[in-house]
Amino acid sequence: MMNRRQLLGTAGAAGVAGMLGGLSLPGIGADEDYRALVVVYLNGGNDGHNTLVPTDAAYNDYQTARANLAMSKSSLANLPGTAIGHSFGLHSALSELVPLYTEGRLGFVANVGPLVEPSTAQSVLAGSVKVPPFLMSHSDQTAMVQGWMVSDDTSGWAGRGLERLPSNLRNALSAVTMDNNRTLVLGQQSSVSFMPPGGSRWWGTADLAQPESASAQSLNRMARWQFANAYEAEYARTFGSAISDSTLSTKAFMAAIEPTADFGSNTDHGDLPRNLRSLASVLPVFKAQGLKRQVFLKQWGGFDTHTNQRGTGSTTQDGQLAILAKALTAFDATNRANGLDMNVITLVMSEFGRTLRPGSGGGSEHAWGNHWFALGGPVAGGTVYGSFPSLVLGGIDDGDRNKNGRFVPGISSDQVGATLMQWIGLPSSQLVDVFPNLVNFPTKTIALLRV
Repeated sequence: MMNRRQLLGTAGAAGVAGMLGGLSLPGIGADEDYRALVVVYLNGGNDGHNTLVPTDAAYNDYQTARANLAMSKSSLANLPGTAIGHSFGLHSALSELVPLYTEGRLGFVANVGPLVEPSTAQSVLAGSVKVPPFLMSHSDQTAMVQGWMVSDDTSGWAGRGLERLPSNLRNALSAVTMDNNRTLVLGQQSSVSFMPPGGSRWWGTADLAQPESASAQSLNRMARWQFANAYEAEYARTFGSAISDSTLSTKAFMAAIEPTADFGSNTDHGDLPRNLRSLASVLPVFKAQGLKRQVFLKQWGGFDTHTNQRGTGSTTQDGQLAILAKALTAFDATNRANGLDMNVITLVMSEFGRTLRPGSGGGSEHAWGNHWFALGGPVAGGTVYGSFPSLVLGGIDDGDRNKNGRFVPGISSDQVGATLMQWIGLPSSQLVDVFPNLVNFPTKTIALLRV
């Protein structure tokens, strides 16, 4: 696999030509040692209380506390069996995910969020434990659940983890964002690759699929310019890296086959269906090209539902969850059809949950712990991990002095991240380097994945 420095050191159009025309594709099953983590980040703080709902006696507590936000029990998509002492149902908009749960490829992590050390509502209210700073701030808690380092380090746990992989698992296009967000995949010493749907084939008039053209040759020469000024040199380096990444993704998308599954339509809150459809088409090509490890970040949606959380509109939580479920189901089906059943894990996460108590505008307010979920062949699904909080305002798990139902997480977001990065290949000896707060946790990972 040609690395970035080798690409930039290649003369003229030969660099692009070599990337586009000189890399033969083996069969799809040629390299089974391929693993991709896809993170779908729900912007704004998805309301976990209406995502995963208890259907046993705890439903009465839920209904009492949620009032006008409560889902009727009859509308819930029931999950089979019991887990962590409860029976559960999903929001009706997520009903397409029930078969994945039944098949054991979808698992939930209850009440997860950023923690400095193991904490309870009692210890938080008593002030006897350290808590993360700036809780319930969108930007700060996004930085925590995706990165969580000291203030002058803006890197993310996936980016740092990828940098610490054994050399035989490293490759180009490893830390990838599909939009302008990058915290999760930003390394301390490496850059992030940008891969929009379909790739970045066109740079103005330069077509990276036609390296012999004058415009493509000019672009490739510009990527190799040398500068004495440090700022200009960094610009040239970044520019060259971007061309390298775009060339690699162009090669992959030229070999990709469009999925036949129905991913749904794009809406007011962005292009999740189009992004997952595009990603599903190119993952088998990356595997065939011999890439080993990749992490993809896609942030999507508008889940900051202070008002009008319920309803059929595309901007409500109800409407957005339906879009999410359809796109995820098609993504998983396509991965299986492409022979990637055990090669891809999708994690769905958000910066924080919502208050159990409704707000005044038919919505909910910022909280702390939330319910995340993961799907794919490697996931030990069909169950819920962690401990489910008592859905009583001011109850044993409520860390809010005003008794609004802001639950203290029982599982750290770092423990979830560490579990997934170990699957990617991060040595256990490196976990605390990537997740510093795990030094305070006797158990570094959770049993989310198949052994």
